[in-house]
Amino acid sequence: MVTPEAVLDRPVDRKGIWGWMLFDWAAQPFHTLLLTFIFSRYFATEVAPDSATGQAWWGYMLGISGILVALMSPVLGAIADATGPRKPWIAFFSLFAIIGASYLWTAVPGGGPETFWVLVAFGLAFIGFEFATVFNNAVMPTLVPRERLGRLSGNSWAIGYIGGIVSLLIILCLFVQSRPGSGVTLIGLEPVFGLAAIPGGGERATGPLTALWYAFFTIPFFLFTSDSARMERVSGSIANGLRELLTTLKRLPSNRSLFAYLGSSMFYRDALNGLFGFGGVYAGGVLKWEATQLGLFGILAAITGALGAWYGGRVDDSNGPKFVVVISVIVLIAASLAIVTTDRSTVLLMAVESVDGFFTLPDIVFYVVGALIGAAGGSLQASSRTLLVHQADPARMTEAFGLYALSGKATSFMAPLLIAVFTQKIGLEYLELETVAAQRFGISPIMFLFLVGLALLPLVKVKRVES
Repeated sequence: MVTPEAVLDRPVDRKGIWGWMLFDWAAQPFHTLLLTFIFSRYFATEVAPDSATGQAWWGYMLGISGILVALMSPVLGAIADATGPRKPWIAFFSLFAIIGASYLWTAVPGGGPETFWVLVAFGLAFIGFEFATVFNNAVMPTLVPRERLGRLSGNSWAIGYIGGIVSLLIILCLFVQSRPGSGVTLIGLEPVFGLAAIPGGGERATGPLTALWYAFFTIPFFLFTSDSARMERVSGSIANGLRELLTTLKRLPSNRSLFAYLGSSMFYRDALNGLFGFGGVYAGGVLKWEATQLGLFGILAAITGALGAWYGGRVDDSNGPKFVVVISVIVLIAASLAIVTTDRSTVLLMAVESVDGFFTLPDIVFYVVGALIGAAGGSLQASSRTLLVHQADPARMTEAFGLYALSGKATSFMAPLLIAVFTQKIGLEYLELETVAAQRFGISPIMFLFLVGLALLPLVKVKRVES
């Protein structure tokens, strides 16, 4: 079997490395525009009956999608390792991402029967982007020597965050009205393509824009980034891949460091995804933010995320990825605590005068917290990817990233479903809380997941590589 070290015997040119890094740029608008800041808020506040119900429905959709990803990622990774090339898999699942994102244009205000299919389409896009990312991550160790992986991963995440900033600026300046009914965008222009006259037009357009952005900016990856050679016939590789996956799973407890790392990342990445997946829903319902406020919040978080990923990659190379992961998780626990103790009339559990406005004290607190989440989240994601490379067998790298996806998705349904249940079943129905109180209560399980992930990190060992 061809290992990453063997692949590195032939040089990888700059175009190949840049093509791989541009994948993060291409995929980031899904996370920025759809999952976190623009479309999720729009769905919960304008498509769903109310924001708390929208938060619950959003949680159920992400939970079900996460279960499907969890079940299939390691299997597909094992098959890809046996067959060799990863690009065909990335192309296949990219179709799911593009089709699902494009369909979000049909999400009209007020919902109705179409709401179910909007959730299905988002779940399809979510699955497509997740699987494409699994196979793209597995290409990383074939591009540079191991001692340079931290910087490569950090730079790639930083480029992705910059892509998120650019896509948010495009949406805020050209597509979305600054306030409902204003007829102009953040910079005073009329929304393009007559979107001002279409109910929810700017927010709905984020779906097709994300699909086009992804399709265009993945072209350099497919053209210039080298792929692994084909090693087996697909018919035989399926059985062999599944057999080797089962063997890997049986051996996994004996590799205590890898086992502990996968367990830790299972919880802290689930918590981080919960923050990202519900950030827009939460701010729209609890702080009553419009798309413009949330977009500016997203730009700030993306800027600090790019800086965090860039700087974290350098700290990773000097101090190791585990150090970066631990510090990042601690910061995210503090940020989560600030979120659930702040709303329009409360800041960090202290009562404040409830006033409307664009930049009140609760708004300022959320902006500060958003900056912290961006910086810590960017460095955490970049260093998590390199920490896995330190743990994994070089000959089974795609399978390892499949297991990494499994560890991130085996409980990926947990955060969304916990949030959904705490919001709807416990908050709204059992405790009979008001909408805002139910949303705040519903987000609280995120802190528990971060704490469990942090508790497992002391068991993780890092293989130091001298540069």
